[in-house]
Amino acid sequence: MKAMARPFLALYAMALVIALLGRIGLAVAGGTGVLAFDYISASGVPVLDVICSILTGSAFVAFLFAAGLALCVSTAGAVLYGALASRAQGDAGAPAVRPRPLTAFLWGWATALVALACLVVVVLGILSAVQVGSMSSKLPGLPIIVVGVIGFAAFLGTLLGAASMVVCACVARWHTGHSLELSLIAAVALCGAVVAALTVGTFSALNAASISLPALGGWFAADVVANVAMLFGAKVYADKMSLA
Repeated sequence: MKAMARPFLALYAMALVIALLGRIGLAVAGGTGVLAFDYISASGVPVLDVICSILTGSAFVAFLFAAGLALCVSTAGAVLYGALASRAQGDAGAPAVRPRPLTAFLWGWATALVALACLVVVVLGILSAVQVGSMSSKLPGLPIIVVGVIGFAAFLGTLLGAASMVVCACVARWHTGHSLELSLIAAVALCGAVVAALTVGTFSALNAASISLPALGGWFAADVVANVAMLFGAKVYADKMSLA
């Protein structure tokens, strides 16, 4: 765990720097009139339609940057974990680290928190003062929001932890003489199919004018079960390859 801290902190620092630079750029563009972020109201429609209704052309482009940054940080976290866990003892003067489900989840959780922080930093620069004030009046208090974000990041952490362990399993298979590229492609196809199916189901429950909490909770539970299964399944497979 300690041996992984410095590389992950470097990744997080770079991501936050990019987010802050993006926020500054948006502020300058908005202040000079290069970009305009207008408000379009929507009611009685699915949640995602309400979200998209506030995105003008300029805001949409800015949001794509924010979402892309969050996705890049998430992907880089899984790749970085796999790289750190696969290096041999003494490589570059650094100690070897063993991939474990717990550390994969914890670093996945931390990575998700940083990705969400980057997303919030940029998105707050897109919204106007009227929009921020309107949303603030409808949201719960700050402590509840913070707890909710931490909980949601933990949920995402199970997915990122699973991705990290799958990368480690592919590397372990590579060390036995198999193709790393083919292993990664197969893992993406198999695990990606599961994640894609569950994502569609989750969004079908979320994207409604009136959200059913039992249905949404059921899909979230299914997501967590699948993520944890991939997390520990990849660990078992990696250990099996290490003994081969």
